[in-house]
Amino acid sequence: MAQESKSRVAVIGGGPAGCFAAFQLQNIYDVTVIEPKSPLLTLLPTGGGRCNLAHAEYDFRELAKNYPRGEKFLYSVFSKFSTADTLEFFEKIGVETYTQEDMRIFPVSNSAKDVREKFLQALSGVRFLKESALRVDKTDNKIKVVTDRDSYYFDKVLIAVGGHSGFEIAKMLGHNIIEPKPALVGLRTKEDFSSVSGVSLCDVLFTHKGVSGPAVYKISSLRVREAFPYKLTFDFVGEVDLQSLLNENPHKSIKNLLSDFVPKSFAEFALKRCGVNPDEKCHLIDGKTRDRILMNLQNFEITALGAVKDGEVVTAGGVDLKEINPKTMESKIVSGVYFCGEVLDIDGFCGGFNLQNCWSTAFVAAQGIMQS
Repeated sequence: MAQESKSRVAVIGGGPAGCFAAFQLQNIYDVTVIEPKSPLLTLLPTGGGRCNLAHAEYDFRELAKNYPRGEKFLYSVFSKFSTADTLEFFEKIGVETYTQEDMRIFPVSNSAKDVREKFLQALSGVRFLKESALRVDKTDNKIKVVTDRDSYYFDKVLIAVGGHSGFEIAKMLGHNIIEPKPALVGLRTKEDFSSVSGVSLCDVLFTHKGVSGPAVYKISSLRVREAFPYKLTFDFVGEVDLQSLLNENPHKSIKNLLSDFVPKSFAEFALKRCGVNPDEKCHLIDGKTRDRILMNLQNFEITALGAVKDGEVVTAGGVDLKEINPKTMESKIVSGVYFCGEVLDIDGFCGGFNLQNCWSTAFVAAQGIMQS
């Protein structure tokens, strides 16, 4: 008796989400990953090349709080595939991990290249088609994928390609796309910080273009839909009794006194900014000047003029979550078509959250395909 042929599944996109879904499906289906470039290339720059695989938050509701877009949608997703499940997968394919003090999880090798190699080895049952998917069409009983070279027919299709191409395919299927905006980015500022470029303070990094660093990435994500220009305010010294310090160090220069709290170059910059001579002796600082200095350091104001793409490449926006079933990741508009990863209107902060979105939505999508 002839063996029944396996159902055919296309995974459009060979990034982390697409490849993880393909891994889940490869032993049951005839799986083809359609990707014009080498698979898992987008894994290489993550975590500064060290591959920040996940974040050590094991409560799915707490984990979901780190997603400015998608929090409630992810409750169901994370309850099905958690951080613990992610670590179990990587251990299974030979990637040992460790957790930093800031709860970020990395491979012991500290090498995204190593993670990619082991991941690719685990995809032995997957066919890779080096073509660009252009369109997905629903036919009577199959789903047609049109690429830049040919057309192919599948039983199920999973769209896991982020960016412009994924949005276009989804749009042609009738999905609404929430306007994409760059998130987790540095900010170009009205103020010129070139004299303190390279100085890092309270998770804010000053650059030739403006400001960057973890605190700024988070702000850029939270305020991604806000029109430029907008104001940011930082407290760089906290509660400090400046008058007592001035009294105790009468012959010290004000810049040297402040350098106990902030880098000396920044102390000079901040003092000049509020019209104070950095070499002024502490005993010459009167009450009004003291208040001006404190106000400047405790309410350091910055005017953001635009985004600078210098952080992780993450997009806020994508396929409208109202049109996706969170229990299966299947489209509510076109049956047999599923979505996962960054093509969706889901984005997280820095720290492994965006990769966790890929792993979890891919797992749920694969389960959805299996159960259909």
